[in-house]
Amino acid sequence: MIYEAEAIRHSPNTKKYEVNIENSIRMVFAVRFFFILLEVNAISKDTPRINEEIRARELRVVGPENEQIGIMSGREALALAEEQHLDLVEIAPNAKPPVARIMNYGKYRYEQQKREKEAKKKQKIVTLKEVKLRPHIEDHDFYVKMKNASKFLAEGNKVKVTIMFRGRELSHPELGMAVLTRFAEELKETASIEKAAKLEGRNMTMILVSK
Repeated sequence: MIYEAEAIRHSPNTKKYEVNIENSIRMVFAVRFFFILLEVNAISKDTPRINEEIRARELRVVGPENEQIGIMSGREALALAEEQHLDLVEIAPNAKPPVARIMNYGKYRYEQQKREKEAKKKQKIVTLKEVKLRPHIEDHDFYVKMKNASKFLAEGNKVKVTIMFRGRELSHPELGMAVLTRFAEELKETASIEKAAKLEGRNMTMILVSK
């Protein structure tokens, strides 16, 4: 029996099984660390606890370059941050143990606020404007409506072009389609069709967006 046990322990299959277990354990730790880094790179918008404000006795510490330093006491982590003239920032308080990163928090907040400010400048509020036409619209009125639409598009808005049918005009939807086709053709240099012409009740609509 002893010899059999020894043979099983030293068999190639047993060694292969042990290697698989070891690789699985490594993979689990790698996955856990990956998610920790995701939390590190997405610090909560709420003001996190820093330095002496951190109350956890034990922390998983991540370095300035997102490198994993390991688990240590809060005092040791704070001392390590102070040695580098940096801050200790709790970036995942609900993790077990909580995760803290060593960084220049003042610089981080400044850059974050700067990015947020730039993002707000680039944001455009797109509204849907509307111009209304008739199937038998005259040229003068047509170009007035087109000028208004062109102005809306230049401001970054979408434009809903509506053909309003009255009475028996609805029996000739091709007239409205012809007007919308002409409208889109006249503005083809600056606008494209987002929503093709469609009959909705007594109206035919089309939506244009700026190029």
